[in-house]
Amino acid sequence: MNDQAQLLADLPVWPQYGDEERAGLLRALEQGQWWRMGGSEVDSFEREFADRHGAPYALAVTNGTHALELALQVLGVREGSEVIVPAFTFISSSQAAQRLGAVAVPVDVDPETYCLDPEAVAAAITPRTSAVMPVHMAGHFADMDALGKLSADTGIPLLQDAAHAHGAEWLGRKAGELGSVAAFSFQNGKLMTAGEGGLVTFPDEASYREGFLRHSCGRPRTDRTYRHQTSGSNFRMNEFSAAVLRAQLGRLDEQIATREQRSPLLASLLAGIPGVVPQGRDERVTAHPHYMQMFRVPGIGEAARNALVDRLVERGVPAFVAFRAIYRSEGFWEYAAPAATVEELAERCPVTEAINTDCIWLHHRTLLGSEEQMHAVAEVVAEEVARA
Repeated sequence: MNDQAQLLADLPVWPQYGDEERAGLLRALEQGQWWRMGGSEVDSFEREFADRHGAPYALAVTNGTHALELALQVLGVREGSEVIVPAFTFISSSQAAQRLGAVAVPVDVDPETYCLDPEAVAAAITPRTSAVMPVHMAGHFADMDALGKLSADTGIPLLQDAAHAHGAEWLGRKAGELGSVAAFSFQNGKLMTAGEGGLVTFPDEASYREGFLRHSCGRPRTDRTYRHQTSGSNFRMNEFSAAVLRAQLGRLDEQIATREQRSPLLASLLAGIPGVVPQGRDERVTAHPHYMQMFRVPGIGEAARNALVDRLVERGVPAFVAFRAIYRSEGFWEYAAPAATVEELAERCPVTEAINTDCIWLHHRTLLGSEEQMHAVAEVVAEEVARA
């Protein structure tokens, strides 16, 4: 194995864990109550996460998709509503709305940040629009100034899909300080993980209380007579997941600091490769957790892009193809799809169409490596792009 291959083989693994997670699991086990109504780990995690993200209230749930679905219900999204989502996102963003019977309306994204385009949002609003869902792609905040103004002017609430944005800041403000609901994910690849899990932050007590009812089958915390006050489902997080996530939260700031050091270096190295264009960064993003290191190879085409990713993986670079445009997945069309064809949506979303075929992302564990490893990653990318 040569030096380059060894550097890549030694990239940090994910998930990361240690004695803190072990102690948390034992603590949850020995308290004798393993669900949130009898234990203390979920309650403690919610307080700690809310404090870290500037939110008055937080509610831990089973996964990030359920976090979005629950948040949309609390915001009043119902059958026949419309929810504006990015065309470029993981499909949970749209499916959470569609599972409620709401029509998911895909709109285009910004070519630099890959986040929701506020002008495209404004053009897509109709009298049936019940929510707008900015996705903070790869940990980069969407334009919350423009979207916040649009929300204030129209009265349409925002739901931040912050699945990638643990610890992110917009002009020094965290997701919970922006006045809107935000949903997080703790799936195995996320910046904090318990294998699965999710959380919703709320800006006010009334929405939190409704969220609590709906995440627990409509049942109040102290109910003993099965008085279910709202519809809902069982989205409750268990005590073991919360114990692990408390430890993961303790690791977050140090890991973000490392990634904030490594990402500019790797981005500059990638930008020096002919044909490679890294994701941009809006200067208003004052803390970026870097869920992915994303870059494009414009004009490469989907088949060649996929083959390039395969070669990168073979050489030890943790590379992935970027998300498909949501309207190019069959699952998008099963429930509550818009009255438009794939071709019509593609014509409205030219940036998404391009990203759909030429974008690659590197797992965030890459950015926990050394500077020498950043150079090794970029060297392999350069060699394989030249072959594409």
